[in-house]
Parts: sequence; C-alpha cells; structure tokens
Amino acid sequence: MVGTPGGRPDALASAAVIADRFDRITWRDTYEQSAGLRELAGELGARHDGAADLLTDVFLAAYNVRPKLRAAAGMDPTRRVNHAIVAGLLESPGFAELHRETAGDPYAAAMAVLAQGAALRGMLEGAREAQVQAQQAQQAQQAERARQNAEDAAQASAADAAAGPDGSDEGGGPDEGAEPGAAPERDPGAARRAAGAARDAAAQALAAASPGVRAAARAASARAARAVRAEAALMRAWGVGAGELERMPFERRARLAQRLRTGRLAQWAELIGRFRQMAAGERARKVEQAAGELIGVTLGDDLSRVIPSELANLGLPGPRAVFAARYAAGELMLYDSQGEQSTGRGAIIACVDTSHSMYAAGPGGVTREAWSKACALALLDQARRAGRDFVGILFSSADRLRVFRFPAGEPAGLDRTLDFAESFLGGGTSYQAPLTRACGLLEEEFNDAARARGDIVLITDDECGVTEEWTRGWNEAKQRLGFRLFGVAVGAPRAAGSGSVLEALCDNLRSIEDLTEVQGAADLFRVI
Repeated sequence: MVGTPGGRPDALASAAVIADRFDRITWRDTYEQSAGLRELAGELGARHDGAADLLTDVFLAAYNVRPKLRAAAGMDPTRRVNHAIVAGLLESPGFAELHRETAGDPYAAAMAVLAQGAALRGMLEGAREAQVQAQQAQQAQQAERARQNAEDAAQASAADAAAGPDGSDEGGGPDEGAEPGAAPERDPGAARRAAGAARDAAAQALAAASPGVRAAARAASARAARAVRAEAALMRAWGVGAGELERMPFERRARLAQRLRTGRLAQWAELIGRFRQMAAGERARKVEQAAGELIGVTLGDDLSRVIPSELANLGLPGPRAVFAARYAAGELMLYDSQGEQSTGRGAIIACVDTSHSMYAAGPGGVTREAWSKACALALLDQARRAGRDFVGILFSSADRLRVFRFPAGEPAGLDRTLDFAESFLGGGTSYQAPLTRACGLLEEEFNDAARARGDIVLITDDECGVTEEWTRGWNEAKQRLGFRLFGVAVGAPRAAGSGSVLEALCDNLRSIEDLTEVQGAADLFRVI
C-alpha cells in the first residue's frame, strides 16, 4: 500500500536523508505536479513496503545543496534497505556530477528520480530478502516488547494484591480467579533470544545485499547524470536559459522537455548548439569592410563620410543646389577607407529549402535539413541581437510555402521557434516563390519603416530555373531596396563560375559539403 510520500513523521526515522520542513514541502509539491513520480511510486509501492519513503529520500538527496544522511542505527529497521540504497547513491562517483545539475532545482531532481526508476526497482528486488528479514526482526521485537509489557503488568498486579486493601504486606495472595494465561512466561529469555536472532539475520541479509546495491547505485547515478546533463544541453541548444527554466511552471517545463526530446530535430541539438556558439563568436569579430583605415577620397552618396569641403557648400544657396544635384547622382566626394563594411539594417530573411532531397543525410549522418535549420536558428539569434526583424520562409514546390515572422520588438517565443524548426513541406524546389515573398516583405518594411539594406539567405541543395521576366523584376527590386542575397548550397558542391542560376542570383555563394562542420557558414555571421 502506498502512503503519502514523505508523510511519516521524522520521529519514526523512516527518512534516510535529513531534511527540513521546506524541503519536504518542495517534495510534496513536486510529487503532486509530476504524473511520472506518482506512477513510479504506485508501481514500486505495490511490491515494496517503504518505496514512497525511498523516492522521497532519493529526491531530497538530489535536491538538497548539502544532503546529509541519517545514521543507520537511528533508522526504522524496515527502512534500512532504503538507507543502504541512498548511501550507495551518495557515495557513487557519478553523484557529484548529477548533483551539480539538480541541487536547488526541483524539476531536475524529479528527473533524476525518474531516470533512476528502473535501477531503484532492481535494487529493491535485489534486497528483498533483507527487507523480509527486517520485517521479521521488527515483528520479533514487537513481540518481545509486548511480552515485556505483559510481564511488567503482571508483576505490578501481583504487588498490588500482596499489599492488601490497606497497603500492608498482609495481602490475600494472588487472585484465585486470575486467568492462567496472565502469568508470565516460564522462559522469558526465549523471546529475547528470538528477537536477537531475527535482528542478526536481518543485519546479515542487508550486508549480503549491500555490494549489489552499491554497484547498482553507481550505475544508476551515472545514468541519471547523463540524462539530466543531456536535457540541460538540449535546453541550452534551443536557447532556453537557466533563469527562464527556473520561472517556468513544472508542467510546462516537462512538456517542453518532451517536445524537445521527441521533435524532428531532437537528435541534432548538439549541432544547433554549435551553430549558435559559432555565430556568437563571429558576431564578436569585426564585420567585413566596416569603417577602417582612411586611404583616400572616392565618390558616392554616404553623408556620414562626406569631406568637409563638400559640407561647406551647404552654407550658400548656389552651391547648395549643386550639392543636392551631386548627392542625387552619387557624386559627392567621400572619405574612402580600407577595412570593413557595415552590415544590413533591414530584416534578415532565411529561405530554407524543405524539398524531399533535403531529408538526405550527408557525412556523419547529418541531414541537409538539420544543417539548414541550425543555420537558420543561428540567423534568428543574429537578428535578435542586432535589433532586426527575422523572417523564416520554408519552401519547396511553387505552391508550398510557410512564413514565420519574428518582429524585433516582440519576444521570439520558443513554441513558434520550434514550429519553424520542425516544419517540413516535401515536394520539389522553386526559387521564385520564396524569393518573391522575401522581396515583398522587404518592400513592406521599406514602405512602413523606411528601412532598406535587408539580407536574404537562400539555403538549398537543388538547382531550378527562373524566368527572364521574373529576373528583371528581381533585379529592379534589389537595386531599389538595396538588399543582398547570400546563397548556401548544402550537400551539393558548386564550382565558382559554373554559370548556375543560384550563382547568377546571389551576391555571395558558398558550398557546404561536410555537414558535420559549422565553420563553412562562419563568414555569414560577420557580414550579416
């Protein structure tokens, strides 16, 4: 029968881990919120007495910052198996690693309990004989205590009868009507010897089970550490910080973890994390061709680099008109510099091919889709940190398109980010549909916010044609809005000068052959 976990009072020493009232409240709250913990408690409790107390101890050992184990001598005999199991967990080499992830985090501590569920079941089964002996020892001890109480009561009754009504020693002797069974046992030492033998047998059974318990505990803590560490890495890979996790309700965190573990890109979390780390490192470097060393004078319309003599013309009406005309023609004298060029200011738009061929795996088993989505998520980070809008466009055939917008002024939202990453359309490949939509979005941004110089990144593994009419319109829009198109050919090498449609469309094209590497896209994050 399963009682309320942790519900037995500490005076009975049913708990192996010493904990205060607040720790136990945390356990009860976590237990009530976790269906997994309740299911495990029911399963173990159906076969093993004290399973609820064991789960409480394992949770508190993981949750407490400095877990302290009660002395075995102070434990209820029927809970000493629990004590041995928890002691084995605390002493195991993997516990320190596990504890770094779980201390102070109820969710992680609960996950550690669940990760050790199978091992706890095995340890309880392996120590079943010790548990049986402990219960027999407790019954023998209770019988000895009852016998001692009966003997004390009989002696007190005899003394009262001998004293007589007035308290003198001239009593009438024992009550002739007393039941024969009320007399003490003829051999009171027999019960004491039986109780002692039962205690010895229980101690021997526990000692025999201890090596197996310790070995299983070592394996269990190491396995739980790996599980908790993997989930923490999964959260970090998807950009979920520790502070956000602490504020997240238990059930939402559990659902999120389940979705991340079972989602389309779950196995590529490490790749996604490496992409984001690489992109963050590249952002810390100077972007290509930003203002650097002055090397002379050139012509253009960048007012931030106009030389002083040109600005002097603004002071007189006649020269001012000449200044305006030269500005319109892009013929103002500007400082020329060698160094780096500023990045775009408009939206970053990632057009990701999700045709059937993108599902193919390259070297190392990484799929083209996984590499592309990881790159797109890093571009989303790039946009967020630069205060720029981000749009993810998933495309395949001309009639298959999905658009995910992430405005700079609004939280990205993890659920929507996951929807973007996990969506896959299938079908063929068409460049015109996604690029037309991307161009339209940049035109909207230019009209609404007067922001130009957006960046489009087209990630694909295929080649397809475009019409001449569409190409003319594309080039006109590109000149008007000042955006750039970066091409990434994944899993399909393309030599420069091959004359492909992709090369003709893109300002900058790179080929990615090794999908296990992320450095092939590093320059994107320096110039975008």
